[in-house]
Amino acid sequence: MKATTQHDVEEDRKIHEPRLWCDDGWTARVIKNEDDDGWAVEMIQDGQSEPALVGPWTMGRDKKNPKPLDPPAFFTLVKTANEVLRRHEQQLHASLHKSVKIDAAGGRLTVKLDIVPDEYEPYAVLSAYDELGEQLAQVQVPPTYKLNVQSASEWAAGGFCKPR
Repeated sequence: MKATTQHDVEEDRKIHEPRLWCDDGWTARVIKNEDDDGWAVEMIQDGQSEPALVGPWTMGRDKKNPKPLDPPAFFTLVKTANEVLRRHEQQLHASLHKSVKIDAAGGRLTVKLDIVPDEYEPYAVLSAYDELGEQLAQVQVPPTYKLNVQSASEWAAGGFCKPR
């Protein structure tokens, strides 16, 4: 009896059909475009239920059926889907972690707001750092706290007391 290797398992998951490709952790599926008479392609990352990317797909020569998937098209779709995921992660990170620089009595400070999106009790942490990166203060605030230069300056001028 032959032992199953990781390579064998990966080969079993590979599908290269005209409308369905599974390879390299991704599934590309050519589907009927619900909005018109054309075709679309969806890219789903292994382990995910929702597509990371859905986009128009080219018609074949007969102008009725979709163009078949091929290695270059699949490679381009994987690259594009990875870029979409990376941008989404960057956007999420930017929405949860904000930072401003202010001039305070003690010098130039960096004030950060880090939101913790807990499902039941979300909150945020407001913190201040000096020019050397040493933390000067930290308080918990509501996740709706609006960090800007004015609110950060007022917090520092008030002695870093918990904002109202």
